[in-house]
Amino acid sequence: MTEPSSSTTISFLEQVSVKQALSVIIGVSIAAVLFLFWIIYLKGGTENDYPWVAYLPYVNASFNSISTVCLVLGLGAIRKKDFGLHMNYMLGAFASSSLFLVSYIIYHNFHGDTSFEAEGFIRYIYFFILITHIVLSIFVVPLVLTTFYFSLSGKIQKHRKLARWTFPIWLYVSITGVLIVVMLKVFN
Repeated sequence: MTEPSSSTTISFLEQVSVKQALSVIIGVSIAAVLFLFWIIYLKGGTENDYPWVAYLPYVNASFNSISTVCLVLGLGAIRKKDFGLHMNYMLGAFASSSLFLVSYIIYHNFHGDTSFEAEGFIRYIYFFILITHIVLSIFVVPLVLTTFYFSLSGKIQKHRKLARWTFPIWLYVSITGVLIVVMLKVFN
């Protein structure tokens, strides 16, 4: 069991004020949301004959599944006060979520938006899950980045306080990301 120490911080982040960090995080988050909105809803798909594009939703669901597992294992590690293991799991969740985002962008660049074609009550369930997933995913990016900033800059109390909000939202977004792919494949 290791305690958080200066070796788990990134020295230049200790010099960055919270105001500066939040300004960059919010700017990057807004740019990412606008870019995703453009690529999914305005740009449309690109004509292609790449057969691998059809497999990207499964790749995306796999990355979300890995993030989910890392988040749950990270929670277990922090409850045992194993800070080093917790950090490794959180970095794994972050890496997996980042790879998901890259794959998601690639998929929507080539494919465009995917419509849900099922009728009946399942349609309401799907759109409830989709809308809550989208809304929370908009907030999860700045929450995750800020939580990481607090941790890596040595602001552990702020990290703990924010992580209590970040964790359930990130977990929900990861789980519902998988659920959306499953529902599209089962009901379309």
